[in-house]
This record gives sequence, structure tokens and C-alpha cells, in this order.
Amino acid sequence: MMVDGKNLSLNLLVYLGLPSLTIEPLYHTINGDAEVRKTLCRVNPRKSAGPDNIPGRVLRECAEQLADVFTDIFNIFLSSNVVPTCLKTTTIVPVPKKSTVSCLNDYHPVALTPIVMKCFERLVMRHIKTQLPPSLDPMQFAYRPNRSTDDAISTTLHLALTHLDNKDSYVRMLFIDFSSAFNTIIPQHLIEKLNLLGLNTSLCNWILDFLTGRPQAVRIGNSISSTTTLSTGAPQGCVLSPLLFTLLTHDCAPTHSSNHIIKFADDTTVVGLISRNDESAYREEVQRLTAWCGANNLSLNVNKTKEMVVDFRRAQSDQSPLIIDGSSVEIVKSTKFLGVHLADNLTWSLNTSSVTKKAQQRLYFLRRLRKAHLPPPILSMFYRGTIESILSSCITAWFGNCTISNRKTLQRIVRTAEKIIGVSLPSIMDIYTTRCIRKSTQHCERSHTPLTHILHPPTIRKTVPKHSGRHNKTV
Repeated sequence: MMVDGKNLSLNLLVYLGLPSLTIEPLYHTINGDAEVRKTLCRVNPRKSAGPDNIPGRVLRECAEQLADVFTDIFNIFLSSNVVPTCLKTTTIVPVPKKSTVSCLNDYHPVALTPIVMKCFERLVMRHIKTQLPPSLDPMQFAYRPNRSTDDAISTTLHLALTHLDNKDSYVRMLFIDFSSAFNTIIPQHLIEKLNLLGLNTSLCNWILDFLTGRPQAVRIGNSISSTTTLSTGAPQGCVLSPLLFTLLTHDCAPTHSSNHIIKFADDTTVVGLISRNDESAYREEVQRLTAWCGANNLSLNVNKTKEMVVDFRRAQSDQSPLIIDGSSVEIVKSTKFLGVHLADNLTWSLNTSSVTKKAQQRLYFLRRLRKAHLPPPILSMFYRGTIESILSSCITAWFGNCTISNRKTLQRIVRTAEKIIGVSLPSIMDIYTTRCIRKSTQHCERSHTPLTHILHPPTIRKTVPKHSGRHNKTV
């Protein structure tokens, strides 16, 4: 059955409440139907449908027929600076952050939006990235080419270890937690920053319409609340929300050379390099950051914000805690930093124990699958997706500093999996070496990454002298 793309486009425009404009492809915005088709083909059919109840499977399997139509529709949205209300409608599903829930703040509001709109957001996100300078916010590691949590952790460790090589020095790290960061964005304030970054006015107006006038309802089980229209924040669950947040915070930068602010989307860490017990620059930086948060309508959650002091000096002095908004920040011995457990002595035994525990739990399922007589190729696939992925998470940042005992503990998981599956698997050292080579190659080919200047091929790792005669520190 042939589909009349033009008539279907016009009918959709009427349904969406938009005028029947002359449809002319705007190739400077969405480059033809191939880009749209590719995006539709990548839709996960298992994802929950949004308020429009259009399943992802329909969009994926009908990508060939819908690509031309949606290309026209999407370009009209952009040229008219409008997002139809039906595509902005959001259903909020509260998901518990932890097993025991005591208050509303213990829920994570997940936004279900139309899958069609998610596809459109991905196309717009690619377009936004082409307009951003490559040197923008060098310490932001989210939504940047060839950057990841590994790089954020490695950069933080490199800054700390390089400074600790100096006499009478230590490091203070402040791990900041924002309260509902995405939900507090003021759209008009964000648009002002986007204009300063050089995004064209038409695109900025479209983003403003995307963020304002959003109908929202809460669903618990089969019950749905009445609808409320919001014009503040970026819904958690929208594709564009994390990128827009990183653009909002691009001007959150340190003012003193001894301080660094490491960012991965809304995960923010202040690294203060302290010399001769002079913490004035670090404390002033925290005060300025607090003021910046107030000016940008961001709220610091002091109860969840933690600080860690890395001090290898023989004569250590008691560290007075930071005071933020009248409350003291807890100083901890270890904390979870972008998925890894970071300890104040910069050893990785705690992280190794956590990784090993998770991997061992999944070995149980591997054994069950083996008893079900699944063939080795399927078992190997399960291993790579559920066990090896845990063992190798951010491995380039921490495995090089593991003790021999830690490495043997991790390798035992691999050997156990080999016995269950009956085939040879890559060792942890092989995975680490391969990923280090690949990552060093990526950074050496790029001139705008923080780690580029410390990588000197063929040397992959930079060894830092021992501290207190106990630990080799490598990056």
C-alpha cells in the first residue's frame, strides 16, 4: 500500500494544531530523511510509550515509510519555533531512589514523553552540538566527543596526584549534590546563555517553547492525577535535558588556578589544591560557587554534599569542615564518585570489593543459564553484558593502581566464568591494556581534551612518585 507522504504530513499538521504551511525541507536544520530514518531505526522497542501511547516498535518498523513525513514535520516545527502541546505532554512516574521511602524526596521523577518527540530531540541535539565551540567548558565531560566518566575520574586523580608530589601539600575534594537540578532551570535565563554561546535566535526560540507550557500529570499504578502546566525546569527523561543543563553551567568555572571544577552533567566536584595549609582560595571558591548556584536557581543539598581530604603528610592537621548555608559539610573517608568508590588514601580495595560483590551475584545467573543448557556463545554474550561490563567499568581510571591482591580477586571472577562457560575469556589485564591504548589514541588525536597534554605516546601511563612509602600512584 502506497503512502501519500504530503497528504499524511498535512493531516498530521492539522492534528497537531499547526497551520498548513508549505512544506519545504530545511536542509540546514535536519539534513534530509536519511537522518530521520536512522534515528527512527534506533528506537528501543522495549521502551515505555509516552502519553500518546504510540509504541516504539511502530516507529522502528515503519521507519522507511515515516521518514519523509517526519522530516517535513520536524522542519516545520523548527522553522515555526513551535513544539505542539501534545508532544510536550509528560507523564511523571515516581520511582523510589532507595528501598525504604520516608518522604517525597526519596522518589525520582521519571518523565515519560512521546517517543516521537524523543527522536526529534536527538536530531536537535546533534544540531546544537554542531554550533558549540570545541573548547567550550573543558572540564565538562558529559556530551563531549571522546569524553566519559573515565576521563573525569582520571583528570581528577591526575590533578590531585601531581599536586601531592609537592612539599607540604594536600587536596580537598567537594562532591556537590544538587537538589532536583533539572527541575529548577529557568528557561529564560538558559536562553540568555545560549544566545551568548552563539546559538541562532530561531533555535533558541524553539528551545524556549520546548521548555515552557508543558502539561504534566503524575501516574501511580493505574491512577493518573489532574494535569498541571509547567514553565520551569527540564523534565528528567527528555533527551535534551542533560545537554541543556551542561550549557546552563558552562560558566561555572574556578577563579583561582589552584582550584578546579570537574563536571559530568549535574555531577560537580570542586578540587582544591592546598599548599602550606593556606585554604583561603579554596574556601572563597566554594563561597563563589554557592553564590553562583543562587544566581542560577540551583539549590545545594548540603546533607548529601560530601567532602574528602587527601593528605599524605606525616604531620597532618585537623581539617575544619566547610560551612554552606549555615550547615557544615561532612568530611568522609570514602565516597562514590561517578560510579567508583574513591577512598581518601587513593587505594582501590573498597572499589574492588564492591565490583567483586556485584559480579559474584551475577555469576549465579550465569550458572543457572548453564544448567538450562544454553550454548557457550549465548553464555559468553551474557557474561560480556552483565559481568565483564561491571568488572571493566571506568577501568582505565583505577585498575593501574590496584594492588596485586586486588587484581587476583578480579581475575578470579573471570576464571570462574571461564569454567562455567567452557571457553577462554579476555583477562582483566588484557581489557585494561586494550582500553588504555584506545583511550590514549583518542586523546592524542583531539586537541581539546584535558588529558591530551599529559599523554605522550608510546607512554600510556604517567607514574607519580610514592607518597609515605606505601603506594605507587599512576594515572
